[in-house]
Amino acid sequence: MIRLLIAGGHSLSSCGQVRSFFFCIHNATLKLYLFSQSQLCRLFFILFCFFAAGVPSAKERTFIAVKPDGVQRRLVGQVIHRFERRGFKLVGLKLLQVLITHYCQLTKKPFYPDLVEYMTSGPVVAMVWEGPNIVQTCRMMVGHTNPAEAHAGTIRADFSLHVSRNVVHASDSLEGAQREIMLWFDGHDLLKWDYGPAHSTT
Repeated sequence: MIRLLIAGGHSLSSCGQVRSFFFCIHNATLKLYLFSQSQLCRLFFILFCFFAAGVPSAKERTFIAVKPDGVQRRLVGQVIHRFERRGFKLVGLKLLQVLITHYCQLTKKPFYPDLVEYMTSGPVVAMVWEGPNIVQTCRMMVGHTNPAEAHAGTIRADFSLHVSRNVVHASDSLEGAQREIMLWFDGHDLLKWDYGPAHSTT
C-alpha cells in the first residue's frame, strides 16, 4: 500500500486501502496504549494491596507509671491487665522509689512541692509498652487527668476520685514518651521479644 503512494497510485480504491491501513494501525496502537494503562493500574493496585497487607503497622513505645496511690491500693495488676488485654506488649518494668531529680524540670511550677511529696510517698511501677498507635490509645484508656471528667471504663474513672490521686501517668506524645523512657530506663532495661505468630496482636 505504501508503494502505491510512492508510485503515484491515485485510484479511489488505493486511497481507501491506505486510509484503512493507517486507521487499523492507529486503532491498534490506541488499544495497546489503553491496555497498557489498564494493566499498569491493575499492577499498582495489586502491589498496594500486597504491601498494605504484608507490612505491619509501625510500632510505637509509650511510658506508663502506676503512681504511689495505685501501688498502695494494689491496682498494679489491674492496670497491667488492661493494657495486655488490649494487645499491647510490655517491654520494660521497674518497681522503684522516685527521686526528686525525676522532676527537676518542673521546679518552677507552682504544683512542684505537692507533686514531689505525692510521687515520693511510696514506690512507683514504671513501665514501657509497645504497639501501634500506642501513645494515643493509652491516653484514651487512662482517661482525663481529672477522674471526675474521665469517661466510664477508663482507668481513672474506674479507680480514682481526685485529680491529685489519679492512679496512673501516661505519656502525652511520642516525643514525651521518648524523653520519659530515657529518664526512667536504660537501654538494656528494655527487652526485644515476640509473642510468636500464634499470639501476636501487634
